[in-house]
Amino acid sequence: MKKMLPWLITILLAITLIVLAVVLLSSHFEKGNTAGQAIAGKKFSADELVKMTSEITDIKTNLADQDYIVLMSFAFQLNDKKSKEQFDKIKEFRIKPIIIKTLADTKPDDLKGSNGKDQLSAKLINLINKTLTDGQLNQIEITNFVVTPL
Repeated sequence: MKKMLPWLITILLAITLIVLAVVLLSSHFEKGNTAGQAIAGKKFSADELVKMTSEITDIKTNLADQDYIVLMSFAFQLNDKKSKEQFDKIKEFRIKPIIIKTLADTKPDDLKGSNGKDQLSAKLINLINKTLTDGQLNQIEITNFVVTPL
């Protein structure tokens, strides 16, 4: 029994550390999910949405396949009115080039279906949030979309 005691203590200690790690990691991941749900789940009135939404219309550019042209318009929902004002100041010379570069790397097949458009929106959100000096971009809606071959 004396020879097994160190092994039992080691096993119990290992199990305790594993359980502790799982508890800490699960609480960390739950906090991350609830923060995202709080932003997405909050309901805004139509007037509030208008105050927090900016548009860029009629972006026309070639896709990665030079035989295709895309014409798109976007609506950008920011987290508050102040962020929207800052966004409007830089959208022509900082945001629009990001969109054009992203579309230039996109193939026509990547934009097929709602899943392709959602992936483009997610990619743009990540790129644009890195350039924003104040506030955060919460959502991008594609309001106009045409892909046509040359």
